[in-house]
Amino acid sequence: MSKKNLAVIFGGRSSEHEVSCISVVTVAKAVDTKKYNIYLVGITKEGNWLKADNIEAIEDGSWRNSKINAFISPDTKGELVIDENGKNTYVKLDVIFPVLHGMYGEDGTIQGLFEMADIPYVGCGVFASAVAMDKFYTKLVVDTLNIRQAVYVPVLRDQLDDMEKVVLRVEEKLDYPVFVKPSKAGSSKGVSKAVDKKTLVEGLLEASKHDYKILVEEAIVGRELECGVLGFGDDIKASGVGEILAAEEAAFYDFDAKYNNEDSKTVIEPVLPEGKEEEIRKYAVKIFHALDGFGLSRVDFFLEKDTNSVVFNEINTLPGFTGISMYPMLWNAKGYDIRKLVDVLIDMASLRPR
Repeated sequence: MSKKNLAVIFGGRSSEHEVSCISVVTVAKAVDTKKYNIYLVGITKEGNWLKADNIEAIEDGSWRNSKINAFISPDTKGELVIDENGKNTYVKLDVIFPVLHGMYGEDGTIQGLFEMADIPYVGCGVFASAVAMDKFYTKLVVDTLNIRQAVYVPVLRDQLDDMEKVVLRVEEKLDYPVFVKPSKAGSSKGVSKAVDKKTLVEGLLEASKHDYKILVEEAIVGRELECGVLGFGDDIKASGVGEILAAEEAAFYDFDAKYNNEDSKTVIEPVLPEGKEEEIRKYAVKIFHALDGFGLSRVDFFLEKDTNSVVFNEINTLPGFTGISMYPMLWNAKGYDIRKLVDVLIDMASLRPR
């Protein structure tokens, strides 16, 4: 049987560029090279599409110096165009694995390109990616599911010109402390905890650097729990539940705590009150299905202190695949090692309903 052509796309223009470059190494090393010819395509922070020679070039960052352009043609031939010294080579692609986090990779934009080119691809489609990336619109969907989530106040960047009015609107609905989040940023970039008016203003200004739409949410005190989902339609599986233990000095599980602080821990199969794991697993599937999810996602919750109430936090349609990422660890505990997980996700791409 002849090998299929697989493009693995990484990097991107978002604030999570570096995380993507770590995730892709894990994914690329797990691809079955007996089944696939793998083409590594990196997108620089400036938006240039380049062909990486090998995994080592990604690990040491030298791919950014590549003189070979490689990009997806938008027509329905389904081709990767490799441009070397003005000479084009066209590779018919069978499938794409976008290992991209954040804006322009996880928000439906690049998925639209894949749809135009008629190439099967791993992960959620245009609609699910766009809605899940936008925390505000995710909340509007989850509001219909009878699943508790943090009370929130939406704010637009333009409204910050009258900061006093915005602060008053927040303070009328929420008590301090509150969390301030860019609606469409990922990996906690631009997220802060505000304990008073001064830090609220600072948080709003910081969040506005990452998105024009901002959410201010009530602070939920409790355990941070995550659940992976895998599948589509009526065949969606939920993994077990994992727990995030942020480093003690971290105010919350922010970007630095996630990726740079060795004291932050992930716990697979934590001890939970009776029935709570199944409740979280059920909610994860329900939310994924409501968003028309496909392939994979990680769904995050809180277990509120004192009440043990399950509170939905957010959904991530292309979770990390780094060495400390929860999603692959959760599925490994269920018998899907990284090679099997990647293989299942690639195979699933061709089953997307059209």
